[in-house]
Amino acid sequence: MKQRSAILVDDERLARRELENLLSAHPEIAVVGQAASVDEAAALVSRLDPDVVFLDIQMPRRSGFELLDACEVRGQVVFVTAHDVHAMRAFEVNALDYLLKPVHPDRLALTVARLTRAPAAPPPATATLELDDHLFLHHGRAARFVRVRAIVCLRGADDYAEVVLEDGKQILSPRPLREWEVRLPPRSFIRIHRAAIVNLEHVMSIEPSGGESFRVFMRGAPEPLPMSRRYAARLRSAWL
Repeated sequence: MKQRSAILVDDERLARRELENLLSAHPEIAVVGQAASVDEAAALVSRLDPDVVFLDIQMPRRSGFELLDACEVRGQVVFVTAHDVHAMRAFEVNALDYLLKPVHPDRLALTVARLTRAPAAPPPATATLELDDHLFLHHGRAARFVRVRAIVCLRGADDYAEVVLEDGKQILSPRPLREWEVRLPPRSFIRIHRAAIVNLEHVMSIEPSGGESFRVFMRGAPEPLPMSRRYAARLRSAWL
């Protein structure tokens, strides 16, 4: 079995030592570095390109969430948190795992098994998101956190969905639009077409497009989105 390199990121030295001791029982994971802050972790990730990052969420000055904006994390991420599991409901669970402090050896063993087995298809997601929730999305070989409110729109692509963000990035999600529709906040996100969902905060204008169709212009989207007539009344009443 291939050994996977890992770095531990936690501002508490004793917490890092305890996790390292627990991981010593798993020879398939090799701890190659440790960091006490996001800045230290970013330097380590850039230099070592680890297979796994065990990442504390609550740290002084910068949270663990900010690491993915500070550098390109190409490996898998395991969050280590003192918060209840419900605080993690917004994440794409197929892309990460989490450990609750204090870390239990049996729970860590499950995480290691998950890290070393072949990737599986994403499980169904049922939790309803809120605008300030975070999503954990892959972008190429890298990954990043995205606030729900930063999503401009989603466009259907067969069994996938293209997520368009306010900074212009477009990320392909392995979840179809039907799953996104039931997860996104219904007061803010509305389906305007069988292949499009929009965030009302980013709608700029609606224009007729001939016949019984319309074009919806979105702030941050590269082009207007089509809207069928049967969705128009619902969007206009929600947007105006």
